[in-house]
Amino acid sequence: MYSITDMHFIWLLLAVVFLFLFGLLVYNLVLYIKNHNTMSAFPLPAYHFRVEWGGSRIDFTEVKGLDIFIEPIVFRNGAAPSDTVNHMPGLEKFNTITLKRDIVKGDNDMYNWIKTKQGNTIERRDITISLLDAEHNPAVVWTAHAAFPIRYSGPNFMASDSEVAFEELELVHEGLSVQHN
Repeated sequence: MYSITDMHFIWLLLAVVFLFLFGLLVYNLVLYIKNHNTMSAFPLPAYHFRVEWGGSRIDFTEVKGLDIFIEPIVFRNGAAPSDTVNHMPGLEKFNTITLKRDIVKGDNDMYNWIKTKQGNTIERRDITISLLDAEHNPAVVWTAHAAFPIRYSGPNFMASDSEVAFEELELVHEGLSVQHN
């Protein structure tokens, strides 16, 4: 039989093993929560973004036109027994992208870019639009390849308004890629 001192030692040993296993469990739980952050399940807000376009300012108020669509080809076999048409994917197409921002004295970058047109050539740039996370890191990145401006729009003036003056630049491009980080 075991003496009382031996029993105390066994209970002490069991308590130490239990505390070690419990600590290991808590440590692994903390690692799991850290790696599977529940905050990432929330959608990203559309107001936190950055545009890199080759100009000095990246603070745009609006970006629109990040669209990719495939034009369907509609065809029908003349010998088909039914009166229906068939579809197959055709050319991939892209909408124009519009960049909008407030006008700041001394910044002529948007206008200068559209004025690079000479004959049938113009300066082309890759444009990067990044949707940022809470730490200001890119969460999703859209890249428009070989973009160039086709329209510059200055502000609308109205004497009875107290609005900020905005300018817009509309771009065409030769492809849009999307990268989720």
